Amino acid sequence: MIFVGDDWAEDHHDVHVMDENGKKLTARRLPEGLAGISGFHDLLATHAAEPDQVVIGIETDRGLWVDALVAAGYQVYAINPLAVTRYRDRHHVSGAKSDAGDAKLLADLVRTDRHNHRPIAGDSPQAEAIKVLARGHQNLIWTRNRHTNALRSALREYYPAALAAFDDLADRDALAVLARAATPAEGARLSLSAITATIKRAGRQRNLDTRATQIQTALRAEHLHATDAVTTAFATTTRAAVAIITAINTQIHDLEAELANHFEKHPDADIYLSLPGLGVILGARVLGEFGDDPNRYTTTKSRKNYAGTSPLTIASGRKRAVLARHVRNRRLYDAIDQWAFCTLTQSPGARAYYDHHRTAGDLHHQALRALGNRLVGILHGCLHHHTPYNEHTAWAHQQNTQAA
Repeated sequence: MIFVGDDWAEDHHDVHVMDENGKKLTARRLPEGLAGISGFHDLLATHAAEPDQVVIGIETDRGLWVDALVAAGYQVYAINPLAVTRYRDRHHVSGAKSDAGDAKLLADLVRTDRHNHRPIAGDSPQAEAIKVLARGHQNLIWTRNRHTNALRSALREYYPAALAAFDDLADRDALAVLARAATPAEGARLSLSAITATIKRAGRQRNLDTRATQIQTALRAEHLHATDAVTTAFATTTRAAVAIITAINTQIHDLEAELANHFEKHPDADIYLSLPGLGVILGARVLGEFGDDPNRYTTTKSRKNYAGTSPLTIASGRKRAVLARHVRNRRLYDAIDQWAFCTLTQSPGARAYYDHHRTAGDLHHQALRALGNRLVGILHGCLHHHTPYNEHTAWAHQQNTQAA
């Protein structure tokens, strides 16, 4: 066996190769891309007869380079950068750091401690595609939120009537009206028929007259005004922000359609959709972040730990504390938090479980986290046995406890 540390950067890789005793065999800096990966294969071929005799440590689990390593048949371990930092402290208390030194560190880590880490998951290309689309969709939503927050801040400076008229600035009604009337004076001059026609063109089909009346009343209410020069300047930035948010909304809608198309073709989609609170978009996020490698999560606890929903116990001497995990997959945790909230109105068992924790003194988010942890366990069981969700089976233990 040989052990390889790969410290990657945007345009190069520092590679360190050692044997089972930790003796350095070779070290080299390789360029990123096809030339670099070819050189990498040639380098290892001089020291190992078969690909499965090569164990590689690298601080990422994605990218074309990592895909090429996995496809070649090497044993690849994606090491969390935080773990590498802690491991570095064991060897260099002085704080010394270099790319070549980190490559040696990664090789040493997978040589001695790889049993404490997990090899890169063998997810299917279908699951990888779902993850890419789900993350892209979520990134656009976060980007839209930043732009709407900036728009809200600007309107507060010169156009408070618009904030009174629209609770959601990313909504089609708000964007359509602000595109047509970006100043308080323009908004106050809008007739009822003009507002009705504007929101109808934006896509509204119901309650046109009622909503138009509400908007007109809010826009014609008395508020403080900025100077004409400042108002004109702000109106220009508002039109730009409205155009950006409108374009983002279009792309979010298109991505949702593509994400749904990929998700519904996945073999596990029916199991995910059978669970209460999981729709197509949220189900795709959960599937994409968990992946579909059947050997990745050997136990329910390992899946819960990866999700970040399981409690973390810290015990030392007489001191013991049970805390929430803060080092976790943020995207997956957010999806599970939304999932748990949605189940409160769709699953009697989930509602009872949440209420039990609230009665025991847990705060809302604590009870929701406990429910999310339980739901991850239920999902693991459904995937492990390839069976859809069953309300009675999922919460039978709770009914038995209450009966006792």
